[in-house]
Amino acid sequence: MNMDIGSDEMTLFRDMARRAFEQEISPHFEQWEEDHLVPRELWRTLGEAGLLCPDVDEAYGGAGTSPHVTLALIEELSAMGFGGIASGYGIHSNIVAPYIIHHGTEAQKQQWLPRMVSGDAVGALAMTEPGAGSDVQAIRTNAVRDGDEWILNGSKIFITNGIHADLVIVAAITDPGKGAKGTSLFLVDALLPGFEKSKKIEKIGQHSSDTAQLFFQDVRLPADALLGEENRGFVIMMQELPRERLGIAAQAVAAAEGALALTVDYVQERKAFGQAIGAFQNTRFKLADVKTEIALNRALYEQCADEYARGELTADKAAMLKLAACEMQCSTVDECLQLFGGYGYTSEYPISRFYTDARIQRTSPSCKGGASQSDVKVRAWRSSPSKRARSLVDT
Repeated sequence: MNMDIGSDEMTLFRDMARRAFEQEISPHFEQWEEDHLVPRELWRTLGEAGLLCPDVDEAYGGAGTSPHVTLALIEELSAMGFGGIASGYGIHSNIVAPYIIHHGTEAQKQQWLPRMVSGDAVGALAMTEPGAGSDVQAIRTNAVRDGDEWILNGSKIFITNGIHADLVIVAAITDPGKGAKGTSLFLVDALLPGFEKSKKIEKIGQHSSDTAQLFFQDVRLPADALLGEENRGFVIMMQELPRERLGIAAQAVAAAEGALALTVDYVQERKAFGQAIGAFQNTRFKLADVKTEIALNRALYEQCADEYARGELTADKAAMLKLAACEMQCSTVDECLQLFGGYGYTSEYPISRFYTDARIQRTSPSCKGGASQSDVKVRAWRSSPSKRARSLVDT
């Protein structure tokens, strides 16, 4: 099964997904935002509807679609204003599942992928640490061999899906003398003794996305918990960055589109000085600018999604996409909120949630926490005319 972004089959699938989200999420979303947590049962509901991890192979319970379908589901959630749920969904379906698909053993795939597809297991990725952010070269969580087991100690912070997680991919140092080259990844079952979760971390946005700090105290892991080769964790994380950035860009572009749609409706209804504010020339100019920025970023995003599906997307291009899309999301949503006037600053109007949900996109340059080398290079390139000139000559 292979659905391209613009295919009729994809359009029908998006319509089906949107109806499912309207039925299962919309009536309860305000309460979940107040609770700062979605119910655990939502994951099973989405699994029963076939909406989790659709590009997992049919042998493990998935639909075997292209990655476009997973990205489309992230888009729909984001455009509908469910930013927190989109983040949790993206971690589960667009990051954790592909890690296992690409680097897991057959036994690991059999153990976890069917449960992730059904929603019986929720996935999380744990790289960020209190003292290191997402600087993988500075992490202190470590795993030490003890016979046929590993003993895991350390802590992680700002972990999306941390409260509900049943499976956490944990980055840990296994060879302290090698720096980042001594990092390994482990599939950690949340039921193991010594694994503890903090209470929810309260945030200014994306309230329905549960975020937690995780603690590992002498957690004994079986030898087969190692994901990929020992001391190859950093390499694996770098290999998976393009997909992660695509997911974040999908959120950014679709959320901006959702904010624009809300704003267009509002300015057509809101009256000032005897006419709809959408009739004012300034309003039209502002909305034209917003629409243009969104269209440009969507074009780049769809190009990158196609390249990823063909195995051609580079880490640097994915970083450029993510940087551009997230900057665009924040600036365009800000412009949209401005057109709501004082009402935009109230929680009564959904545009305010689009605004607060967007801010994390610029705070975390890579996968909801920390900058990678590619992100840093892109920012340096943008800030230095001489570097831009040299890079053009080099190519």
